[in-house]
Amino acid sequence: MRHCWPEDTRFTRGVLEVEDKVCAVCGGALHIGDHRRHRIFTLQGPVEGVCKLAHCSDLQCAARAKTRSPYAEITLTLPWWLIGWDVFCWMGHRRFARHWSVPQSRGELADTSQSPLSADAIEEALQRYQTMLAARQQDPQVRAAAYRHVEALVLSIEGLQPEKGHETLYVVRELNAKRLGFAEALLSSNGDEVRRRLSQARAWAMQVGLPVHLWLSDKQDTCVTGIAAEFPGGPHRDGVNHFLRDLAQPMLETDSHAKVKMRSKVRGVRAIEREVLQQRQLLVAEAPVVAPVPVPPPPTNPLAQDVPVAPAPPTDAGEVVLDYCSAVRGILNDDQGGPLQPPS
Repeated sequence: MRHCWPEDTRFTRGVLEVEDKVCAVCGGALHIGDHRRHRIFTLQGPVEGVCKLAHCSDLQCAARAKTRSPYAEITLTLPWWLIGWDVFCWMGHRRFARHWSVPQSRGELADTSQSPLSADAIEEALQRYQTMLAARQQDPQVRAAAYRHVEALVLSIEGLQPEKGHETLYVVRELNAKRLGFAEALLSSNGDEVRRRLSQARAWAMQVGLPVHLWLSDKQDTCVTGIAAEFPGGPHRDGVNHFLRDLAQPMLETDSHAKVKMRSKVRGVRAIEREVLQQRQLLVAEAPVVAPVPVPPPPTNPLAQDVPVAPAPPTDAGEVVLDYCSAVRGILNDDQGGPLQPPS
């Protein structure tokens, strides 16, 4: 459906000429017979392209019924598109490189380039961008250029489950060139489904034309048996994250038991904090108002040795108690953190 532009919309108009002057079939001159107006949103604001349409002037030419349009129109946008290539690339970069949400991109376009696109239009453009990006990543020439200086492949497979009950996204990556092989959401992680993905990885490695030097995974049973069947004799190792997590597991278990014992002995931390805070409030309320003492200017000679140094203020015992209570609460409640940053 054609977009209804407001009557007060200000367009930047540009006229696009047909680059060919003669017919490619008979050599006759091309005649301008009609115009097509293509209005789009760009980062510089609304643009109206007036495309001159031409056809052969020879009535007997076989190509007379074919209408020719300017090639320059494709450099601005595709036919029937409402946005220009600049807006299309802008949205794709913000979504996949900076992880912007659709409402965030929509608000930024409306504020900076007067492009009041709907959420559906942005989502449709992002789907097209993702399709084009995937096609480019799978292009044989681009892939061959990425692996020109790579001697062997190091592949990894990992299942990512965003939330419990949702489909698990299995991702196969190549770690030497740091490229994504492919990804697919699977309803089941049984052996047949995982092996089908590994078979696809083997076909992908054959297309690249390089041997698989190493496999990395979380060592699930389905991954172990599948990799052994599709890549017989190849080494299979744990990922760094899983290896460090297993290495730190005894320490984390000991830390968990220590927290259980600590919770049984430590009581009333919040009551102690409230008492200290109440004491500090009373001290502030009872303290007399003292006029500020003028501070003497610093000495002009930085090497002067006779300048008296003010003694350090005494340590506030209440501040020490509050810090100690905060540290105890952190030890008891901090249960998050990866292998490189374990909980307290």
